[in-house]
Amino acid sequence: KAMGKIHYLFLINFSLVSLAMMAAGNSNVTTDQLALLALRDRMINSEPREILAKNWSITSSVCDWIGVTCGSRHHRVTALNISNMNLTGTLPPQLGNLSFLVSLNISKNNFHGELPRELVHLRRLRYLNFKINNLGGELPSCFGYLHKLQYLSLANNSFSGSIPPSISNMSKLETLYLSFNSIEGTIPTEFQNLHNLKTLIIEWNQLSGPLPLHVFNISSLENIAFWNNNLYGTLPDDICQRLKKLTWLNLADNNLIGRIPSTVSQCSLLRYLCLSGNHFTGPIPMGIGNLTMLEEILLQTNKLTGSDVKAQPLSISLD
Repeated sequence: KAMGKIHYLFLINFSLVSLAMMAAGNSNVTTDQLALLALRDRMINSEPREILAKNWSITSSVCDWIGVTCGSRHHRVTALNISNMNLTGTLPPQLGNLSFLVSLNISKNNFHGELPRELVHLRRLRYLNFKINNLGGELPSCFGYLHKLQYLSLANNSFSGSIPPSISNMSKLETLYLSFNSIEGTIPTEFQNLHNLKTLIIEWNQLSGPLPLHVFNISSLENIAFWNNNLYGTLPDDICQRLKKLTWLNLADNNLIGRIPSTVSQCSLLRYLCLSGNHFTGPIPMGIGNLTMLEEILLQTNKLTGSDVKAQPLSISLD
């Protein structure tokens, strides 16, 4: 009898635990659903919004909603892609409740306002694309807590202020796009800790101060662009020794001076070089003609003198 009673109690406890786990699972799914409904309700009435309003309904599973991808194990929302849908509105703090989210793409819409700080809770996030919206305010320092983030694009918005040093805590970051905003100041020296960074594009902003030479210490970098800022200084002679993987360099329309280092011919993977709109002087390095991968070089609006550039046929624009 005693054994039967123990067995009976075990079954009851097991059933209660199972029910609790199921309830927790449903609660979590409901949390995802409420977060997306909050986003829907922040949108201004329009035809695209009406499409979402009909599809994003409590009568259907959140995993069947437009733009939503769920994981097969927990049935939690792992990806949200509502890019290029002409949506208008603001971002609710409830977005931070999508705790299983790995990819978030709301690019090419008309979202405005500041980014909710609750985004810091998206600790699984690897891909974040907010480009081409009307988002503004300062870049949140809390982004530094997104340690798994590999891709971040905030380009073509209205962000202002300086770049927070905490971004350097995103140690897995490979791609950073911040172009076409109103970002001021310098690039934090902490950026040299981004050992996985491959692409750094901060064009058409208001960066000032000396050319951030610490960026050239990031040996993983392949693409660098600071086009149209207010940076000054000279190119380091050992740029190609530091950046052996460099394929794209655009420093046009700044206030750089001095000579173009002759060692630029050692950047053997370089495909695109744009240094136009600066104050470079002296001759064009002869070795540039030996860069067999180079497809385009733009040097106009400087104070350069000609050079016997030999070897490969190459289009060099001086004026």
